Amino acid sequence: MIRVELRKLLTRPRTWITIALLAGLPALVGVFVRTTGVGPRPGRGPALLSEVLSNGSMFPAAALAIVLPLFLPIAVSVVAGDTVAGEAAFGTLRYLLIRPVPRARLLIAKLIATLTFVLLAVVAVALVGLVTGWLLFGLRPLTTVSGVSVASEQLVLRVGFTVLYVAVSMFGVAAIGLFASTSTDAPLAATLATLAAFVASQVLDLIDAAGGLHPYLPTHYWLAFVDLFREPAYWSNVLRGLGIQAAYITVFLGFAWAGFATRDVTA
Repeated sequence: MIRVELRKLLTRPRTWITIALLAGLPALVGVFVRTTGVGPRPGRGPALLSEVLSNGSMFPAAALAIVLPLFLPIAVSVVAGDTVAGEAAFGTLRYLLIRPVPRARLLIAKLIATLTFVLLAVVAVALVGLVTGWLLFGLRPLTTVSGVSVASEQLVLRVGFTVLYVAVSMFGVAAIGLFASTSTDAPLAATLATLAAFVASQVLDLIDAAGGLHPYLPTHYWLAFVDLFREPAYWSNVLRGLGIQAAYITVFLGFAWAGFATRDVTA
């Protein structure tokens, strides 16, 4: 079952088109920045983008910061929202459940396929960012946003952890999307519900009156990985972000399983 879902994911043209668009956007931004020689002022524009003019080593993290607030969660919402609801819409879910396969196994297979897409997308953005940074700006020893140089090994570790952190953040979106997908037969409705969840979180995060909710919003710590590029690295917000995502993943996967296990599938 898992192999079937992975094959479906990897053989769909839309999977690779989506990943190519996600990875291509930061590369396009890099070309504009290199051509004009003008980056955003510190504190404005995508995180870390102002640093890449002097060091392309920062571009993988900057590339993730470019796609993270909007484009990456939209892509994950579409894929996650289609997992179960898409099968129901096309009338294939009923036949899948007729087979002697436990519902838990089917749901796990759908989840693994979605998480595989997340990992492929995040790694592709980071790798294209690395190549773009090398070609356009050159790779130099990392100078952190604190102005302190660190060893190349530290750069690899920090970029690697950034990739994992962004992936975990998108796992939270995927969990919400999977829950929405098990709650409806319309993949568009599941996608829109997932999008509404993270858009509402981002809007609330901008409102001072909702300050008490900010630490518990799923999007609040998405860009906390920027603290890894300080010296010394600040881990407090990163760990809080991982804890928040773990809570959302656990809760919404539990909701997805509870709803799917008792769902009466008629389509």
